[in-house]
Amino acid sequence: MSGHSKWSTIKRKKGAEDAKRGKIFTRLARDITVAARSSGDPNANPTLRMAIEKARAANMPKENIERAIKKGTGELEGGNEEEILYEAYAPHGIPLLIKCLTDNRNRTLADLRKVFNRHGGNMAEAGAVSWMFENKGYIAIERTKQDPDEVFMIAVDAGADDVQISDEWFEIYTPADELHAVSSALSGSGLTIAEAELSYIPKNEIELDPKETVQVMSVIESLEEQDDVEQVYSGLHISDEAMAALEAA
Repeated sequence: MSGHSKWSTIKRKKGAEDAKRGKIFTRLARDITVAARSSGDPNANPTLRMAIEKARAANMPKENIERAIKKGTGELEGGNEEEILYEAYAPHGIPLLIKCLTDNRNRTLADLRKVFNRHGGNMAEAGAVSWMFENKGYIAIERTKQDPDEVFMIAVDAGADDVQISDEWFEIYTPADELHAVSSALSGSGLTIAEAELSYIPKNEIELDPKETVQVMSVIESLEEQDDVEQVYSGLHISDEAMAALEAA
């Protein structure tokens, strides 16, 4: 299992604490608003449809979803956030891509720099890190009684280029432009999709010892706690020993 998969597993196990639910809804609403700028019709806009599905999975109220769509289409004010991808290095030279949604670039950049000043690491110039990643579709399906061979064939036939199977999850990687087709084929076969999103997957991963891995992950967690940060992608490989240490933290 890759570092990306293991970190996703850790976040799922930790779950969304009730105290953070408002913040989660805020982030989901912003995703919907940005997606709705090109079209407010989820049937014609697969990115919007996936954002809505993610919000529903988190039990976001229907009226919140509708309000977020209207902000994106311009029917309501407040949809002026822009998406920015910052590049950085965590401690020990681990490359990071930090996806943000913000209405104030200066504030967002200052918040990111505070995290690195406190925990180590630094911002990088544009292009210094992005070449180390590929933009791919990522789909996660909880494994219950499904036939692994059947899930594999559905995904590959629909356009997936990698399927990773663990005891708990099917994790499917697709070309960026095939994410919607693959997720539709899987859900159309009766499978319940836990996650479906465009992600940045490292071309190569760097493995550190467990102590250093925990240090890097603490930086990533601190970045993800910032209001404007949507997602952090890293080139860190998480070993089984480091996985155990992270789950125990």
